Amino acid sequence: MPTRIKAPGRTADPVLVIGSIAYDNIITPHATGENILGGSAAYASLAASYFAPPQLVGVVGHDFKKRDRQKLLRRGIDLSGLTTDESGKTFTWKGRYHENYNRRDTENLQLNVFEKFHPHLNAQHQVVPYVLLGNIRPSLQLAVLAQLSAPRFIVTDTIDIWIETQSEALKEVIRKTDLLIINDTEAGKLTGETNVPIAGKRLLELGCRAAIIKKGEHGALLFHPEGLFALPAYPVTELRDPTGAGDSFAGALLGYLAATGKTDFPTLRQAMIYGTVVASLTVEAFSTDRLTDTGCREIRRRRKELLRMIKV
Repeated sequence: MPTRIKAPGRTADPVLVIGSIAYDNIITPHATGENILGGSAAYASLAASYFAPPQLVGVVGHDFKKRDRQKLLRRGIDLSGLTTDESGKTFTWKGRYHENYNRRDTENLQLNVFEKFHPHLNAQHQVVPYVLLGNIRPSLQLAVLAQLSAPRFIVTDTIDIWIETQSEALKEVIRKTDLLIINDTEAGKLTGETNVPIAGKRLLELGCRAAIIKKGEHGALLFHPEGLFALPAYPVTELRDPTGAGDSFAGALLGYLAATGKTDFPTLRQAMIYGTVVASLTVEAFSTDRLTDTGCREIRRRRKELLRMIKV
């Protein structure tokens, strides 16, 4: 069994992660990664596995490598919901990051078998209490929600293309969401507000219980009926590949909630701290390498360091 950061006196509940599994081709100002494991579900599941047992729902093609399947299994991720579609290849994405890593261009995107992906939850998946809806189409997110029996806490991620093309379906998902996680650009598009604090309030008015707006290297803000919480990013000195940082943040956050069994405002703030430090590991190497190679000791060390930084 993989090592986990456990909450005292309880066994972690499972988390359900629905999203993409991909092979990425990443070009940065300093190096290149070719045909490497990526996708929102891969990053989020691996991040969550440090706190709770993940169950992954997704699809891969006939080219999905055994070593990548084993990489997920070694972290205790249940792959009973990972379908292999022999009719085509795994979703692939090629992106190029600019000098400051704050902007990237998509140079090639091939959905392949992911284009036909329709999540089907088995009986085991339907009763999982903690659910992460990765940035798949809102119509598919709604289909997943319809299959859940009694979810306790639902985290939703999205991207700008769904805000632009499926806004009404997305807003329906948001009304069923406990925590919406998006970046500042997406929040502006969704609410029409460029001011982040105002945008955060508008997100709550859309019907979600809470919202987190990510600001990249400038941290993240949690908007909650009980208050506002601002958290800086962990200072990374060895930035290699920002891909998957947001998915890792969401996965670790939800994993921590599942470990504690709590979803109140103070626990959400603690979960953000863990999400931030796990995301800081992700960006220090290509693909999921740091997520799979790093142990709980380093996560705990970075958490303590981040707490010292924000202490007044």
